[in-house]
Amino acid sequence: MVGCGTAGPAVALGLARAGHEVVVYERVPEPSAVGAGILLQPTGMVALERLGLLGAVVERGDPVHRLHGVTHGGRDVLDLRYADLDPRLVGVGVHRGTLFSILLQAMLAAGVRLSAGVDVVEVDRHGVLHDAQGEAHGPFELVVVADGARSELRGRSGLKKHVQPYPFGALWIVAEDPERRFAGTLFQVYEGVERMLGFLPTGRRPGDDTPLVSLFWSLAVDEVEATRQAGLGPFIDALARLDPRVPDLLVGLQGLEEVPFARYWDVRMPCVVDDGVVFCGDAAHAMSPQLGQGANLALYDAMILVDSVAEAPIVQALRTYESTRRDHVRSYQFFSRWLTPVFQSRWPLAGPLRDAFMGPICQLPFARRRMLEILAGLSTGLWSAWPVERLGPYLEAADRPRLPST
Repeated sequence: MVGCGTAGPAVALGLARAGHEVVVYERVPEPSAVGAGILLQPTGMVALERLGLLGAVVERGDPVHRLHGVTHGGRDVLDLRYADLDPRLVGVGVHRGTLFSILLQAMLAAGVRLSAGVDVVEVDRHGVLHDAQGEAHGPFELVVVADGARSELRGRSGLKKHVQPYPFGALWIVAEDPERRFAGTLFQVYEGVERMLGFLPTGRRPGDDTPLVSLFWSLAVDEVEATRQAGLGPFIDALARLDPRVPDLLVGLQGLEEVPFARYWDVRMPCVVDDGVVFCGDAAHAMSPQLGQGANLALYDAMILVDSVAEAPIVQALRTYESTRRDHVRSYQFFSRWLTPVFQSRWPLAGPLRDAFMGPICQLPFARRRMLEILAGLSTGLWSAWPVERLGPYLEAADRPRLPST
C-alpha cells in the first residue's frame, strides 16, 4: 500500500483481516489527517460498517439531516433532506482526524506494518517499490496506490490520465460550537459563483468532547494571498455579511496565517489497473468537493477491492474491481465536473441562472429524488442509481445514526 490517508488504511485493514500480509508506505514521517470536516454519506458508512468501525466513527460524529443552500439575500437555492429519499438515511459530519485515527488504530491492531517516512517514487513490473533514497521494497503480489490527488506514482505510470487543478479552492477553519448552533444541517451561503460560505457540523476531535463545526470560505486560488495579506478583520467582515454568526465563531482566531487552503483537483483515469498495480481513492478520481463524495468513494473503493481480492486471483480480481467501480465513479466525476461551475467559477451568468431555477427545480418530485440519490452516494449514471436497499448493511447496523430529523 502506498499512501496512508483514507483509502489506504481502509484497504490495508480489510486485506489484513482477510489474512494477507500488508505493508503501508507513507511519505510523511508522522502520518496525520490534513483538513477539516468531511461529510460521510450512506455509501461510505456501508464500507465502515463492513470494517466494523461505523459505531466508533458515528459516536464521534454529528448527524446531518439536511443540505440547505441560500443566496446572500436569503433565497433558497438548495433544500434537500435525506429523509425525503428514505427516512432511514442520514449523513454524518466527522473531523477528518477522527476518521483517520480510527482507521489507523484498527489497521495497526490488525497487524498491518506501517513504514512511515518512505517516499515511494516508482513501482516496477515485478511489484518492487523504489523510494527516493534508492532503496527497494518488495516484491509484492499486489500494489495499491492511494497517495492522493497529487499522486506522483500516477504521473509516472503509463496509464492514461487527465489531471487538472481547479482555479478555485477553500480556506478551512475548524471552530468550537458548544451551543450546537450549526447542528443537523450542512448550510451554505452563495454570493454569485465566486464566493461561498459553508458550515458543516463536524462532531468531535479525538480526545476532546467539544462539538465542532467546519467553516469553509471558497475563493479563487489567485485571491488567497491577497486575502491573507488584507488580514483577519476584512476577512471576518466579508464572511459576516453573509452570516452574522461568523464573528462569534471565530473569536479565538489569531490570524489567517494558520488557516489552511485546499485547492480542488479533477482527476480521471480511464483505466486504474496495470500489471498488479491499482489506483484507488483520490489518486484515481479526485474531484471538487461540491458533492461531498471524496472520502465516501475512497471507502467504497476499499470495500470493493477487498471483496474482489477475496474472490479471485489478483489479475482477475483487479479486472473485477475496475469494472465494478466504473459506473459509480464516472457518474460522480461527470456531475462534479458539470456542477462545479454552477457554484464556483467566473461565469457571470451562472449565479443568476442557478439562483433563479435551482430552487424551483428542487421541488419537482423526480428532480428532487434524483438530487437526493446523488447526494446519498447512490448515483451510477446520468439517470440511474442504486436502490436504497443496496445500503442494507448500513440500514441494518445497530450503530447507524438514528437521531430524529431536525
